[in-house]
Amino acid sequence: MDRKRGEEAQAYWKEGVLYQLYPPSFKDSDGDGWGDLGGMLEKADYLAELGVSAVWIGPVCDSPMEDNGYDIRDYYKIHDAYGTMEQLERLIATLHERDIKLVMDLVINHTSDEHPWFEASRASKDNPYREYYIWKAPAEDGGPPNNWRSFSEESAWEFDERTGEYYLHIFDKKQPDLNWESESMRRDLYKMIRFWLDKGVDGFRLDAINMISKDPAFPDAPEDARHPRGQQFYKNGPRIHELLRELHEETFGRYPGTLTLGEAPTVTMDEVVRYTAPERREMDMVLQMELIRMGKDFGDPWKTDPDWSPAMLKESVVRWHDEVFGRGAYALYLSTHDHPRMIGTLLGSSGEGEEADSLNDAAAKAVGTFLHTLPGTPLVYQGEELGMRNANYRSPDDYRDKGTVAAARRRISQGQKAEDVLASLHARSRDGARSPMHWTSGKNAGFTEGEPWIPMSPSGKEANAEDERKDPSSVFHHYRRLIALRKESPVPARGDLTMLPLEEEWVAAYVREAEKERWLILINFADETRECPIDERWKREAEAGEKLLESRPSHPGSASSEETPFRTFEGEPRLRLLPYQSVVYRLSAGV
Repeated sequence: MDRKRGEEAQAYWKEGVLYQLYPPSFKDSDGDGWGDLGGMLEKADYLAELGVSAVWIGPVCDSPMEDNGYDIRDYYKIHDAYGTMEQLERLIATLHERDIKLVMDLVINHTSDEHPWFEASRASKDNPYREYYIWKAPAEDGGPPNNWRSFSEESAWEFDERTGEYYLHIFDKKQPDLNWESESMRRDLYKMIRFWLDKGVDGFRLDAINMISKDPAFPDAPEDARHPRGQQFYKNGPRIHELLRELHEETFGRYPGTLTLGEAPTVTMDEVVRYTAPERREMDMVLQMELIRMGKDFGDPWKTDPDWSPAMLKESVVRWHDEVFGRGAYALYLSTHDHPRMIGTLLGSSGEGEEADSLNDAAAKAVGTFLHTLPGTPLVYQGEELGMRNANYRSPDDYRDKGTVAAARRRISQGQKAEDVLASLHARSRDGARSPMHWTSGKNAGFTEGEPWIPMSPSGKEANAEDERKDPSSVFHHYRRLIALRKESPVPARGDLTMLPLEEEWVAAYVREAEKERWLILINFADETRECPIDERWKREAEAGEKLLESRPSHPGSASSEETPFRTFEGEPRLRLLPYQSVVYRLSAGV
């Protein structure tokens, strides 16, 4: 497979914008209620119109679907509900014709327990595939080998009656962890990855990649640990960098220009640099997960009102810029299939009804402006460019995620009020962001002619692509302009960041500068007008400069778009921003 080489081949992920497409919920083409490759093919022109450089699609390989495809049964086969290998090949070619790269999800920390490797591994203790997974004898009391817990809060070990040993599963018991200490297993994985690269896949999002190296002693987590999951013994483990370099050498490094985007939760800034510094040849980028998890209470993941503030956002952005930007690389995202949409956090308790509808577009544009003007590569989650909100389902029965359903049942059995449980699901469940994409104002928002696999969102303003593409003032066209600006100017991708000190914590004001071009970005994260003093310099340079982009609420009483956010009161320059207003200026030098 011929590929462009060098910096030009890599520019799409450094200079462009990535788009996450969640396959079950993107577009159904055959009426079975499940998004598929045919639907992706139908919407290739939509993606091209938006202007994105690459599309990351979630896992589409054969799977029992215990975790929506993150439990792979056959790495070489497309899951029947998604279509065929021929359609996948056509999708690659169709996107390439539109100058869009295809990035696939690569799940190689674990497989399904229905994968042939695992079925052979559990058949006996003395077969070649036994070492492909992590097996341990019971503890002296017959229980699990240690006290590690899975992400479902149960033991991370599952007893197998046939061989009398436990296997490790950091995720669900249906997702046994692969043993990266096995050279034979690694060789088979590398062969599989080259298979997809030969198909023309341009890159991979590496799922849970910093969990592949476990502490070989498998010690108990400290008893005084708040959460005895044992994460300190399997995240960023002892051989992680060695294994990633080997992975690169055996696969991605043989196909110049291949993108590797690592999901690596719980990493320090130094670890990010070690993972992504170009000379180390491990990964190209990691996902910056702090922003999307901002305020999440890991002691109570179903907390209704997350404890977060814009000050936390600003602190995180500055720290990543100062400690990583220019040394390593990262992608930023504010919405994803695994977390509630950021717009829901902004709208908070006003996320329903007429007030939310009137502010929805302004909040969505503020989210977009923030994402696209920060250091790092923006990653847009499907529907974000339309202002889609989290689905506010009316019953726990509407949810499909196993963890969500289990948590709801457990909490109701403990005597919690059903309405309180439902409120927490709305606030924190990842299913809210997995509701199907809105394409039209028609039946099932144009997603399917059949019964959707998960209910359509029943709440609020139904943003949809068909209407928004016709409206030049829509969220869609705001995102198009942001994406175009990134291609037109060096500032978003390469510019240094200076966060301006303000008395008002709900307002962000920052300067980006590259190649003698400077931007001033102003964003109000509040649902009410905020005002504060600002240095005369920024008022003067902005008013003499060029307004590149602006968003503001559309409800009655809003100021004209010609009105400046700057004013002078009693001789003091001040900044006044309407609810969720955002403005981007190209500053005038030498004023």
